[in-house]
Amino acid sequence: MAIENIPEIFIKNKKEQPDLFVYNFKMTNDVVKSKVNLGMNMFSFLQVGKKQVHFAGTSVAVNKDQSLLLKKGNWLWTELLDTEAIYYCKLFFFSEEKLKEFLEKHTKNKEIVKGKTPYFIIKNDAYITSYLNSLATISEASTGFMANLLSVKFEELMLYLLQQYGKKFEAYLHSLILQETSPFKKIVESKVHSNLKLEEIAFLCNMSLSTFKRHFKKEYKTSPGKWLQNKRLQKARETLEQNNVKPSDIYLDFGYNNLSNFSIAFKNKFGFNPSETLS
Repeated sequence: MAIENIPEIFIKNKKEQPDLFVYNFKMTNDVVKSKVNLGMNMFSFLQVGKKQVHFAGTSVAVNKDQSLLLKKGNWLWTELLDTEAIYYCKLFFFSEEKLKEFLEKHTKNKEIVKGKTPYFIIKNDAYITSYLNSLATISEASTGFMANLLSVKFEELMLYLLQQYGKKFEAYLHSLILQETSPFKKIVESKVHSNLKLEEIAFLCNMSLSTFKRHFKKEYKTSPGKWLQNKRLQKARETLEQNNVKPSDIYLDFGYNNLSNFSIAFKNKFGFNPSETLS
């Protein structure tokens, strides 16, 4: 699957590198786990549909009642239509320079914050709805005028969120500036019980699949496929034993495309069928 460089693919004039950029994203079909290289921090104001994103050490899902602020970097995006035959969100990108300007002007806390999640969930309240409507009205403005308007609108939004979410939001903003690479093991082990493929986990580690496999074998002394399968099957067994669910309810969650393959792998490991854990 090709990697999408965002927001570059949305900018018509490739010579431009705006500090602030708004894009109306619409879709009429589901997209599952597309690889996205996010070059700027970004607000994703979801208005119609559902969205799930995976980052290096975590994942999050939201619906149209929530929006996300996402840290720049490599993400896997799943975007799904809801009851309507369209997916729609407004994307608002901002540079680190604009963020630093805002923090210098409006916050006192200079402390470097580590260990924060790469996303922040925002409730789509009445203010956010009104704000998005106001963004829509400036789309016809000339380039220079729009740049000034967006600067004002960015500051307005950030001030509102700072007032709404307080120290938690301020700490998150400071964490966006921190240049931090996630440890390899932390990323791998956070994805053990997801249904991500090896190439998708490698992408989140900023590695090619071949580099990822070499690095994995060096760290874990076994192949990633075998290691992940054992971990996931063990978790699947625990899930079946503890939660009173059927194998047909969970096989997708543990990376299997069909129940038959899951049952065969399960029996090979444990010596009995997954359905026998229910008896």
